[in-house]
Amino acid sequence: MKLKKLAMIFTGTLLSLAMVGCGGSSGDQAKQEAKVLRVGATIDFAPFEFQDEGQKEYQGFDMDLIRAIAKEMGREAEIQNIGFDGLIPALQAKNIDVIISGMTINDERKEKVNFSAPYYQSGLTMVVRSDEEAIKSFNDLKGHKVAAQIGTTSANMLKEQEGITVLELNTPADCFMELKARGVDAVVNDRPVNDYYINQTQAVGVKSLSDMLSAEEYGIAISKDNTELQKEIDAALKKLHDNGEYDKIYQKWFGTGK
Repeated sequence: MKLKKLAMIFTGTLLSLAMVGCGGSSGDQAKQEAKVLRVGATIDFAPFEFQDEGQKEYQGFDMDLIRAIAKEMGREAEIQNIGFDGLIPALQAKNIDVIISGMTINDERKEKVNFSAPYYQSGLTMVVRSDEEAIKSFNDLKGHKVAAQIGTTSANMLKEQEGITVLELNTPADCFMELKARGVDAVVNDRPVNDYYINQTQAVGVKSLSDMLSAEEYGIAISKDNTELQKEIDAALKKLHDNGEYDKIYQKWFGTGK
């Protein structure tokens, strides 16, 4: 009888310990999840997000920036590769916490998501030869021959302007080669494409002009019902600007002034 009673007590003790253990495990898991910032991005938009062959981690300006933001928040960025059209639905379904993917802030998207403070200003910019003095802005392109990548916004906007001869080429690299060969007087592309090319190839004999056409701003998208996270993201982004970390990331990928 005593043995049976002892066995019952022993079994009950084990069950209690097991329940306590399970509760602790659940609590630890919740803590771990709270430290993760689930990020959605479309990994095919260099220099903002891409994956080099043989590299495990996603690379790019956006990727470095969101990791730095998460670190400021005491979290770790967990990045998921999602098709661009699926990013906002994934955010609305709570499958991710934020989106960073070269996403332009516009009124249509604002109806579905909230945005952080802008973290990058894009738009069309020009690259000319270093010895070019006649072209200082888009207004100076009349009477000149200009290269742009075929089928892009750059090419289409240039063709709408009077007095500009537009040469459409297959790649940005082709455009720069034509500029160096003096086949054209300027190259027009999206700002990050121009800046990235000059930075990564250590291009000499050319310069990027500050004049910008059709400016647009990129932002980090957050669910509309998560205003607290939006505040945390903005605070972390501001801190990165204040302590110089944002400038370091920017210089790494673009190598030019903002």
